[in-house]
Amino acid sequence: MGEAVEFFPYNNAFPKVVHYETNPIIVLEQNNDEQDSWFEEEIDVHLKWSFALNRVLHKGTSEFQDIALLDTKHFGKVLVIDGKMQSAEVDEFIYHECLIHPPLLCHPNPKSVFIMGGGEGSAAREALRHRSIEKVEVVDFCRKHLTANHEAFRNMKLDLVINDAKAELEGRKEKFDIIVGDLADPVEGGPCYQLYTKSFYQNILKPKLNNNGIFVTQAGPAGVFTHKEVFSSIYNTIKQVFKYVRAYTAHVPSFADTWGWASDQPLCIDAGKMDMKIAERIDGELLYLNGASFVSSTILNKTVAKTLKNESHVYTEDNARFIHGQGVAYRI
Repeated sequence: MGEAVEFFPYNNAFPKVVHYETNPIIVLEQNNDEQDSWFEEEIDVHLKWSFALNRVLHKGTSEFQDIALLDTKHFGKVLVIDGKMQSAEVDEFIYHECLIHPPLLCHPNPKSVFIMGGGEGSAAREALRHRSIEKVEVVDFCRKHLTANHEAFRNMKLDLVINDAKAELEGRKEKFDIIVGDLADPVEGGPCYQLYTKSFYQNILKPKLNNNGIFVTQAGPAGVFTHKEVFSSIYNTIKQVFKYVRAYTAHVPSFADTWGWASDQPLCIDAGKMDMKIAERIDGELLYLNGASFVSSTILNKTVAKTLKNESHVYTEDNARFIHGQGVAYRI
């Protein structure tokens, strides 16, 4: 797994390296009154993404993941899982509107949603805006710190579950209209890659969908230089199990990249009809998504489209791809 964010006091200007298994956390503290804390994430070889912190709100290791909640100077509160940034307060609406609303709007009458992951509550918040929804199931993590989602966590339609998503879904007798993969990225040694495999989609997830049910998942970075890490493979794996697959992308500033999603339905892509459904079904105004922006998100550039067309890799437990890099926290 990736490393939990941790800061250690050190009383000279030399860095202290603390090893958790094979992943180092580099901490450097200078003897002056003006100290800035930073979180750094490796995007690619020779490329890192870092941002200044106000403070660390939470850090620790659960049964399933290493988790940190950071208060950053530029992006507000940021959720980090297994060393990779998952969600930032100032622009998470882009990611979560793209994840949740297209499948719910394209379902004729969605009433039940099962969210794998999504512990910060933002995916549940967006799902609960749909007037037809009667029940949303999601894991619990960030109620204490992510105040923007307190209303969602108090909603009587929300069922909070703390468990391994694979085991939880496998043990359920009921089926769902929508199943959402709001999962951490597949990292080497982490548990989440098993929720991107063909066997999971085929044997556990697909049987839990109602007739006309829709599955959607986040699918990792989808930029020109990053889409081959996991995005194309996740897309191709879903194609092995479901008849139709729709991939779409959007730029998320805090991720420093274009991000990808994949759904097992062709999805309704008529901009005018989608705008009508948004007005009819959703409480409040969306900040990012409308019919035109969704249609444009399904039009992939030539490089990415060619890769998806020619991709042959299929996720299995013994043959997985992993997202590049690990997060590193340090102080200077």
